[in-house]
Amino acid sequence: MSVKQLGINAKKTQTFLSSVTTEDKNRALKAIADELEAQCGYIIEENKKDLEAGRKNGLSAGLLDRLMLDEGRIKAIADGVREVAALEDACGKVVYEYNKDNGLKIKKITVPLGVIGIIFEARPNVTADAAALCLKSGNAVILRGGKEAINSNTAIAEAMRSALEKAGFPKDVIQLVSDTSRASSTELMTMNDYLDCLIPRGGKGLIKAVVENSTVPVIETGSGNCHIFVDESADTDMAANIIFNAKTQRISVCNACESLVIHSAVIAEALPKIKARLEEKNTEIRGDERARAVCPDILPATEEDFYTEYLDYIISVKTVDSLDEAISHINEHSTHHSEAIITNNTENADRFMQCIDSSSVYVNASTRFTDGNEFGLGAEIGISTQKLHARGPMGLEQLTSTKYLIYGNGQIR
Repeated sequence: MSVKQLGINAKKTQTFLSSVTTEDKNRALKAIADELEAQCGYIIEENKKDLEAGRKNGLSAGLLDRLMLDEGRIKAIADGVREVAALEDACGKVVYEYNKDNGLKIKKITVPLGVIGIIFEARPNVTADAAALCLKSGNAVILRGGKEAINSNTAIAEAMRSALEKAGFPKDVIQLVSDTSRASSTELMTMNDYLDCLIPRGGKGLIKAVVENSTVPVIETGSGNCHIFVDESADTDMAANIIFNAKTQRISVCNACESLVIHSAVIAEALPKIKARLEEKNTEIRGDERARAVCPDILPATEEDFYTEYLDYIISVKTVDSLDEAISHINEHSTHHSEAIITNNTENADRFMQCIDSSSVYVNASTRFTDGNEFGLGAEIGISTQKLHARGPMGLEQLTSTKYLIYGNGQIR
């Protein structure tokens, strides 16, 4: 089926979705969760095809980890759908009311965006997460995943569409683009007549291509060159523990730490401890001259390293002489996703949080918490690093717009 036809199909569901109740949406979501679990074996078998192809094509360990599904991950995906069903409906909320002297009653309410297109890479869980959030917020969705996960995505989409029909919903509320060529992405980017919004989820190259080429409005989700700054007052044992978690707990995710910034006053104490922890997972460290003076066996870092989202067991180290230098370095090299400071100085913590220009800023905690579910939003559609409409983990609220309802009894102007 052509991408344009998917758009036509999605538009036809809008009247149904605009009038469906919260209870109906929740019933459909629960049916989707049940069907995903019922189809677990089939989904895993299809996923194995993608994994085998990925290994043959030389996918990195990080991308293979993103791609892999097992019984535990599928159950987690299904539970995520149920959690979305349990969330408060973001549609129909009254956000403004005004009664004019002439008797007009004006009300502003939240409404769905309409039809959302999502272009993503080797993350089959996105297929279910995104569809669930779009459905709960009253939106139809057209999903376009990467070729690396086409079998997994197809199996998941088939299960969801089957569940929708059983729940009395049009199955075209959720659609998957079967064509994984570049042409299908390009077509989605210019489908202004059918798409109200386009959201890219993936690496820097994908996001850049969508932002630069789309004529459809884009919510930009960002790659994650996430930083942790070890302040001169830091508890260095705490720092080593947090950095170990942020870097190695799961290397393939956008909220993993990729860059360390360490105050020169504490680097001699902190870096050997951090290095010892990271070596437990064979993590390669690339540092500047002062970092290598403390730990001579780490590799030299280039300026490019400080801009790089590795998605691998690699991390960069920059030495600074002040909090302000750390803030300047991070704001220059960051992708504005998530940054953290390890410190026992309240004033430094407050200044760091105020001055760092990123969507999520932490004090004494791992960047791995930047996640819709961890923030109480349920499954997330992505993590926005832009500043218009949505920023940070995007849940139901960010998938709505507003409209005004005006009630009169014959008023004219």
